[in-house]
Amino acid sequence: MTPEDKRKAANAEKRRQKSAARLYSVQALYQMELSGQTVERVAREFESHRFGMIVDDVEFSDADSTHFRMLLDTAVNWQARIDQMTDRALAAAWPIDRIDPVLRALFRAAGAELVAPGTPPKVVITEFVDVAKAFFPDGKEPKFVNAVLDHMAREAKPEAFGQ
Repeated sequence: MTPEDKRKAANAEKRRQKSAARLYSVQALYQMELSGQTVERVAREFESHRFGMIVDDVEFSDADSTHFRMLLDTAVNWQARIDQMTDRALAAAWPIDRIDPVLRALFRAAGAELVAPGTPPKVVITEFVDVAKAFFPDGKEPKFVNAVLDHMAREAKPEAFGQ
């Protein structure tokens, strides 16, 4: 394997681990909402029991723990701002507290990445639409998620859209 091939493989693995961190962050935020557990307790559970676990001969992805923690911490610390951005993106008849709890967790995780510096908003949208497809493979939710996240991204980082 050439050095270039090794670099590409390492970058692909890093992207895969960040994608896994996004999926796990949605699950963790959902679990926190339903159980009332603290962010620290849920984060530790995921890191020690879910990342890379094997169930029925299926190995779950390992995740970028730093990215996972950043998403959870930002979602919790900036929840009011993220929920307000989400509310503005939703129809007036459907405030965030009325939507499916999985979608609410997804919007909070995606919103956390949108308000944090680093990831381009179009990457955030693409990644979290993929997460929506994982949770809702046969539904219309991924298109709904795309529309809401596009609105949130344009509010959070208008400079990325030439506005």
